[in-house]
Amino acid sequence: MAMAAVLRREGRRLTQPITALHSSLISPDHAPDGARSISTQIVRNRMKSVKNIQKITKAMKMVAASKLRAVQTRAENSRGLWQPFAALLGDNPSADVKKSVVVTISSDKGLCGGINSTSVKISRVLHKLNSGPDKETKYVILGEKAKAQLLRDSKKDILLSLTELQKNPLNYTQVSVLADDILKNVEYDALRIVFNKFQSVVQFLPTVSTVLSPEVIEKEAESGGGKLGELDSYEIEGGETKSEILQNLAEFQFSCVMYNAVLENACSEQGARMSAMDSSSRNAGDMLDRLTLTYNRTRQASITTELIEIISGASALEG
Repeated sequence: MAMAAVLRREGRRLTQPITALHSSLISPDHAPDGARSISTQIVRNRMKSVKNIQKITKAMKMVAASKLRAVQTRAENSRGLWQPFAALLGDNPSADVKKSVVVTISSDKGLCGGINSTSVKISRVLHKLNSGPDKETKYVILGEKAKAQLLRDSKKDILLSLTELQKNPLNYTQVSVLADDILKNVEYDALRIVFNKFQSVVQFLPTVSTVLSPEVIEKEAESGGGKLGELDSYEIEGGETKSEILQNLAEFQFSCVMYNAVLENACSEQGARMSAMDSSSRNAGDMLDRLTLTYNRTRQASITTELIEIISGASALEG
């Protein structure tokens, strides 16, 4: 937050258009005395601001790279948690249900490209597709950025909002408690988790994972021929019914998917921030080169003008 405040402060120094600066430099004849030195000072101030911004963006890039390395391994290892559920319970993201809950995962901080806007756009599309006269769709939001965007037009549809999830490194226990809290406060037939799956530093894939309720899983299995993924090939022991087993599996599936989604989105956030800060550093370097050229031309023009005035004055005295 401190770095973002410094960026905004330094950015305000650059709000005056460059064209106005050039116009003040190329018309010295119409300016009052000392105008050339003032113009040179303006360029120096701009160069100082750009250098400060470049230092900040380079530091933020290094911080993001460090955080990415710390979370990337955990994200890759977490992928093996939820994948067996697709084989065990089947996968039917297009299931027609009455009560849908869209769980949107975003970041708490900005300066990371368009990953948050992408998640919000997909969430809005899912909300629109799963809404109707006999259907109800609500939001559960994780992250400050998605909350700020969805509050503008969907405030009445937000059931639960949680922020500052990544203030400390997350583990599975913390995410499972969070998932349990969501399940206790939300009635659903389908949970649709929207997040950004990490591919590389410069690429992330917007992803939607669907977790169906036990009742909907059984209904879909019956309508699909009575088969329930690979679960029917197992013999249930211990006196528990199939419904109880499905209830436990659905809760475990949701916590595993949530854990993977949070880590994948954290990786995507840091990768996008690295790319954004690298691009900002390069742009600052290009602007600094242009300002340096402008400064040198202005200074040389001022020196040349002073030399001409000295020579002209000496010639006049001799004459």
